[in-house]
Amino acid sequence: MQLIREYPSEKSVLEIQYKMSRGNSKIKKIPLEPDTMFDSILVSKLINYVMLNGKKTVATAIVHKALVESGAKLKTEPLEVFEQVMKNVGPLVEVKSKRIGGANYQVPIEVNKDRKNTLALRWLVEAARSAKGRPMNEKLANEFVAAFHGEGVAIKKKQDTHRMADANKAFAHFARF
Repeated sequence: MQLIREYPSEKSVLEIQYKMSRGNSKIKKIPLEPDTMFDSILVSKLINYVMLNGKKTVATAIVHKALVESGAKLKTEPLEVFEQVMKNVGPLVEVKSKRIGGANYQVPIEVNKDRKNTLALRWLVEAARSAKGRPMNEKLANEFVAAFHGEGVAIKKKQDTHRMADANKAFAHFARF
């Protein structure tokens, strides 16, 4: 009895590789609708981060009230406040754990724009949620005002991240591996 092995055609190999991707392909990003009040995609991302249990209208009201409150406190446009807060909170570098030669190193790497925005939004919402005793829109507005002035929990998180990257800059040459 002889085993006959047929080799797949080039087309079917490509189909198999497409179906069984091992991280070589980019993940499709879902396009996000801009916010209705401020016409900003970043604001709609913030709304999605604030949202709990699928209650988007509640999250939208919280974010809109927080932006208007922070704009009133600082006597500037709410969208300008938000953009300045995102610039202030977004990190420039972060550390990533790399395993080289049996040892784990915290390697500092630069942060791209999307990751910078993601971290900034996450830190802002976490900082607002960690404050207790007031409604979420007040906590978020206070965090916006603090971050606008370069203070607050979210700014402290950014500074800690930069401090860790600075402490481990001796391992920066491992970033290319």
